[in-house]
Amino acid sequence: MTPGFGHVVSTAHSRGQLVVQPRMGMPVPADMRAGLLATKRAAAVTVGTVTLDSYTRVGDHAAACRALGNDSSLNGYPVVAHGADTTRWMLSGVRDDTFPVQVRHGSADPRSIFTTLAAVPIDATEGGPVSYCLPYSRMPLRESIRNWTEASRSFAQLQTTGLQPHMETFGGCMLGQLCPPSLLVAISVLEALFFRQHGLRSISLSYAQQTNTAQDEEAITALRDIAAAHLPDVDWHIVLYAYMGVYPRTPRGAQLLLDEAARLAVRAGAARLIVKTAAEAHRIPTVQENVTALETAARAARQERRRSPSQGAGQQIHAEATELVNAVLDLDEDVGCALALAFERGYLDVPYCLHPDNAGRTRSFIDTDGRLQWSTTGSMPVTGVAQSGTTARLTSAGLLSALSYVADKFDWLRQADTADHPTKTEHRT
Repeated sequence: MTPGFGHVVSTAHSRGQLVVQPRMGMPVPADMRAGLLATKRAAAVTVGTVTLDSYTRVGDHAAACRALGNDSSLNGYPVVAHGADTTRWMLSGVRDDTFPVQVRHGSADPRSIFTTLAAVPIDATEGGPVSYCLPYSRMPLRESIRNWTEASRSFAQLQTTGLQPHMETFGGCMLGQLCPPSLLVAISVLEALFFRQHGLRSISLSYAQQTNTAQDEEAITALRDIAAAHLPDVDWHIVLYAYMGVYPRTPRGAQLLLDEAARLAVRAGAARLIVKTAAEAHRIPTVQENVTALETAARAARQERRRSPSQGAGQQIHAEATELVNAVLDLDEDVGCALALAFERGYLDVPYCLHPDNAGRTRSFIDTDGRLQWSTTGSMPVTGVAQSGTTARLTSAGLLSALSYVADKFDWLRQADTADHPTKTEHRT
């Protein structure tokens, strides 16, 4: 079988190298190709990204075709509208055994996308029936699960052609912020089990950087341990996303946050990091800004070392996530059916998620140490396990403050960093 995306990442990880990956998608094939080549040439261990446009994400491929015909702007690469032949040309001479490419999309119905990927073929993509439905779509969850079941089974058939298809869960990134780590860990594991059930044997489990580095390290440790227990016959690795919420407004604050993400990935044993650029607080980044972010993250990673978790670290997150995973799996032998029942009964309930199939009875808050905590757990089966830290009602002003917590913190650290390291002008004066 041809070594694929997962094998490349795992090989780099075994050598002590963190793989870094951009978010990147351009509508014109030549531009997309140039972006991938720039990623490949970066001074870092990289894999490529093709991010799809919004029309393709919602299945409106006719609108994507019209936009291409009118030279209208698209916010990503319309893989279905371009088709397999054009995409095969776009990737020719770019992909090889050391530089795989992953397609990222955000669709609750990825069937036509996956059909095109198989025709190219492209052997790495991501998402999940829950994580690409609740935050991004109004589609009923059960419909998303049916779509993802069909798409995952179809994608797994690439194994019959000698490829090893790789799927990444997006469940560890739910809403990007203010979702306590135990729920992120649980959904990431459950989506991995969903993919495994439908024949995939190369999987990565996601987790998104949150508000407290020590807590994130504990969460990744818990995710790794629970994945090891549930996926003994799967080639898997952990992928960390640099912070996905409101980003620092200053370039230095954004760099400090990205540096922290890279160091966290290495310390906690993640194999891959999805970077974010300083420009993303304001606009879509350029290719060069993406390359700069990749090289910045790689530089920070090279200065860090993996370390064993301290005694007892992560036990709380591990206990909560384990209770959630076991409770969901007890609902039905079919993981997709179990996920649907879990949301109907409120066993899984994402704070601040407005999708009609989310119960909406849980809430979270950021405590005085910067850790994400539960304020109420609704009907989730974690009574006696989860720690609730406050009964105070979160006001709209409090929610806005929580959403900006990380951005404000790292912009403030930028000011402190500047004070400790004055500029040449400040030295002269």
